[in-house]
Amino acid sequence: QVELVESGGGLVQPGGSLRLSCEAFGSMLALTILGWYRQAPGKERELVARVDSGGGTNYGDSVKGRFTISRDNANRMVYLQMNSLKSEDTAVYYCNAFVITSRQDYWGQGTQVTVSS
Repeated sequence: QVELVESGGGLVQPGGSLRLSCEAFGSMLALTILGWYRQAPGKERELVARVDSGGGTNYGDSVKGRFTISRDNANRMVYLQMNSLKSEDTAVYYCNAFVITSRQDYWGQGTQVTVSS
């Protein structure tokens, strides 16, 4: 069982930056890929970025070069630094934990990010 608690969403102007944080609670975090997904109104949920316990990362094409995911295993945290934000980044952002051994997904409650002038 993994519980995820997100923070850091809000309203930002185009070109601005935001940092999302997610704290993970659970006993299998060493075998867990942590990541961020987002869902905009009327669209499917999509991968933003994810990071494994060794620090290996991958990103959605639309955020490469602008967003950076990082993980602090000691403090059970995963972060998403978002720079050069665009209006199309507006969405609810969800923290995700994928437990490799059980192949189970866990989700946070979501945090709203709105990019608007």
